[in-house]
Amino acid sequence: MAATATLGLVNLLPKRNGNRSSGLKPFPNPRPPCLPRLPSAPRPHLPSPALPLLSDAPSILPAAAAVAFSLPLFFHPQDALALDGEFGILEGRTFALVHPVVMGGLFFYTLWAGYLGWQWRRVRTIQNEINELKQAAPAAPMTIAAGSDAEASPPASPTPAEAKIQQLTEERKALLKGSYRERHYNAGSILLGFGVLEAVGGCLNTWIRTGQLFPGPHLFGGAGITALWALAASLVPAMQKGNDAARNLHIALNTLNVLLFVSQIPTGIDIVFKVFEFTNWP
Repeated sequence: MAATATLGLVNLLPKRNGNRSSGLKPFPNPRPPCLPRLPSAPRPHLPSPALPLLSDAPSILPAAAAVAFSLPLFFHPQDALALDGEFGILEGRTFALVHPVVMGGLFFYTLWAGYLGWQWRRVRTIQNEINELKQAAPAAPMTIAAGSDAEASPPASPTPAEAKIQQLTEERKALLKGSYRERHYNAGSILLGFGVLEAVGGCLNTWIRTGQLFPGPHLFGGAGITALWALAASLVPAMQKGNDAARNLHIALNTLNVLLFVSQIPTGIDIVFKVFEFTNWP
């Protein structure tokens, strides 16, 4: 019965007429009317941006260099920070290498200051040698023949003592022209100022990078060098008054300072290797 109802519904649907020649014509495809073409206005010519002239190159180079230097910081900002980034670039490798470079230069400057001081000491001691030789060598008497027309005999050849005195006198004159006293004083002042400043700066840099200090030979040796600088400088007023004990102690303290400086070289090189291992540029 359901099939009969379904067939009845199918018969009610309109049937498709397969004859194309029926009276129904297809709807024509409307074509839009052709509109008249309006004349186009001439397009204004926009000037292209001028290229920088060669004369502007000097002003462009600093900016380009600054951009090239800062690009690594933008791409890898973590490389500029060694520990936690609290102090920024102060934790980087550049500032960590300031201490070994400056202290290496101060080591050679210490040797130069010692040479200047030794030359000034030579100026003082050479005068004492001249005075001792003059006291030990008696003056040679001049023999004059009797008579109204007597003339002095030709001067005899100088004795070994007189020749030595003449040699030391010429040497002292040459040393005085070198101004070793002023140069040694200036070198010592520069060494004291920059040495103490960089000794403290090295400890601060270690703390900034690692958050702590490392007690050991390098730290204790650096503290000893700084103390010896201060002790040697404190003897200058007594040395200026001619105190030989202060002068000798000054030389002894600075000699010990140089020995401590030499002992700092191996431990300092090890620390530099660790800086390259655990830090990044800049």
